[in-house]
Amino acid sequence: MDAFISGLGLVMQAEVLLTIFVSACFGLFVGMIPGLSATMAVALLVPVTFTMSPVAALAAIITCSAMSIFAGDVPGAFLRIPGTPSSAAYTNDMNDLVRAGRVGDALGMSAVASVFGGIMGTIILVFGAPFLAEFALNFSSFEYFWLALLGLSCATLVAGDDALKGRIALMIGLFLSMVGLDFVTGMQRYTFGLMELQGGVGFISVMIGAFALAEILRRGAGFTRQNADLPQAPKVDVSGAPMPSLSTIWAQRKAIGRGGIVGTMIGALPGAGADIAAWVSYALTKKFSKKPETFGKGSVEAVAGASSANNAALSGSYVPTLVFGIPGDSITAIVVGVLILKGIQPGPLVFTQSADMVNALYIIFLLSNLLLIPLGILAIYMGRFAIRARDEMLYPVVLLLSLYGAYAVSNNLFELWIVLAIGFLVWIMQDNDYPAAPLILGLVLGQVLEQNFMSSIIKSDGKLLAFFDRPIAGALGVLTIIVWLYPLLSFALRRLSGKAKSTASPL
Repeated sequence: MDAFISGLGLVMQAEVLLTIFVSACFGLFVGMIPGLSATMAVALLVPVTFTMSPVAALAAIITCSAMSIFAGDVPGAFLRIPGTPSSAAYTNDMNDLVRAGRVGDALGMSAVASVFGGIMGTIILVFGAPFLAEFALNFSSFEYFWLALLGLSCATLVAGDDALKGRIALMIGLFLSMVGLDFVTGMQRYTFGLMELQGGVGFISVMIGAFALAEILRRGAGFTRQNADLPQAPKVDVSGAPMPSLSTIWAQRKAIGRGGIVGTMIGALPGAGADIAAWVSYALTKKFSKKPETFGKGSVEAVAGASSANNAALSGSYVPTLVFGIPGDSITAIVVGVLILKGIQPGPLVFTQSADMVNALYIIFLLSNLLLIPLGILAIYMGRFAIRARDEMLYPVVLLLSLYGAYAVSNNLFELWIVLAIGFLVWIMQDNDYPAAPLILGLVLGQVLEQNFMSSIIKSDGKLLAFFDRPIAGALGVLTIIVWLYPLLSFALRRLSGKAKSTASPL
């Protein structure tokens, strides 16, 4: 209790409170620009934190990251263009809800679920950090391989109505993940002699091409074709309540709670992050939903589950960071650098040597998540202003911001060619009812799958049974095999059941 009171005193200072507000507004602005991720927003803040106290610096990073992840939902809801990678999983659902005049059920639910998910993650961080960190550190390349393979199973859940087209899109994403230098041999693969492709295909560029440019091309096709199948969408009524009703929130309590737990657990795994947490939670929410057919077509449940997970993953990523000094994701990698710069060494001793600062961090998490509600309402009104603009004026501005976001990642003009190529590819795919979500999922998990598989093969000297030797790896392996064989087994059981009924003689 003394450490908590001391931490509260560190937070309730004018400098820290002002830092929280300013960094929240900054994160809101950066997150709404397609392509500029939460990591980018935090990286831009780092030079400013050099002159701050340790608590104020942490407050800036935590608040900015939480706000920018939510802000990425705003262009996704109004323009069908996700602002950050973690918003891509449920962009179609949010956009369909907005076009149905249900802004509150889209962005309002996202804000509420993000708050509850972030608070759940913080509570788990406070009480379960040592246990979760110890569990996370038990993961080796074998466990990460099975986890990635299990994650690829989500492609069948986010593929839409046609599973075959979803698998084809997934294979395209997996192929893109193989471009670059081989993980083991260092040989070039599918680079066509281009030095710019040796580092692989940039995820941010692919996301901007798949969602931003493809959507703009889709709109442009509607403008130019007289008998277009995709005409310019009519302006919808967005003057309704910016927040969902209490009954709607209560109805989604299971999806929010599940997303918060899943997001925290995935966030605690080093290298996973909010992007994977959102995709996995989306797939699990659909699996347990009573209305899975509405997912991808305007499901409030999908928004609640996935948006709760990506904010909870932020809290979860601080578990290995604080307990063992191992960054949980790219944002906490920046946090570790800032803490060391301030003379604080993350690790087990931080709980005893800097207990007041750790408690201040918990309080900042709570404040930054609660701040999502008022600033989230402000973001909704800003989005309403944008959607009322004429498309001929709005989409060129969005395209310019998207191209800037792709270029800003690496200051490389070649990224714009990737955006152009992926944009045309996904536009053609969607025009033929091929989903873009499995492509993104394949790109995200493809490299994780390959690198951990090759590392495991090398460590085990080529013995495949080594993938089942460790308890957690064995459990994940069996679960993955069951998930992959379940459709075949259920089909075979139905055929056998049908034959048995047809051959049975009536009494």
